[in-house]
Amino acid sequence: MSDSIEATAPATAPAPAPAQPESSTMENIRSGASDLAEQAEVRFAQAADVVGDAADKAVDATKTALNTASRKLRNNAELAADRGRTTIRHEVVEKIAGIAAREVPGVYDLGGDVARVFSAVKERIGLGDAPDDQGVTVTLEGRTANIEVVIVIEFGYVVHSVTDTVRVKVINSVENLLGLEVTGVDVIVDDVHIEESGPVGNDEARAADYVA
Repeated sequence: MSDSIEATAPATAPAPAPAQPESSTMENIRSGASDLAEQAEVRFAQAADVVGDAADKAVDATKTALNTASRKLRNNAELAADRGRTTIRHEVVEKIAGIAAREVPGVYDLGGDVARVFSAVKERIGLGDAPDDQGVTVTLEGRTANIEVVIVIEFGYVVHSVTDTVRVKVINSVENLLGLEVTGVDVIVDDVHIEESGPVGNDEARAADYVA
């Protein structure tokens, strides 16, 4: 018995990929670099816009703060007297106007959203109630006063009736107590307060009268 030896042909190695021409490689590199440059330019522009907006807001906030500080420094009323003069700070006028406005039926609170939230936080952590001058801005010149009052009105009250009463009450209080001349009182209704204890009105009775 003879052994047979079979010859196995050697495995053929895969043919190497044809080399890319040098010009094509450089074109790909240039194209990729161009894309990266365009993306970098777009992102740089976006970043510049964000920085610009932030800078504009910072400038506006600084101007507002400076104007407010400047107004408060010179915002006093001067009343001449026989042997001197009487100076009334704007804080005094704002407090008296705020107390007068709060006494009007239908006024739930004073101040805009931010002022009310800040007062609620202070009250919650035990730093007192809302200040009397919250929501009141006064501009004084000589012995005249121009006043702005921001209010939250109770639902169900007639708006113009409440605002007219606030205006009369503030004018009378400031003029009678401080001796100033009030040239105007602007009343801004910022919000409406609705009780959360239940529905507004008798829904069951209104539903009984409903006919489809």
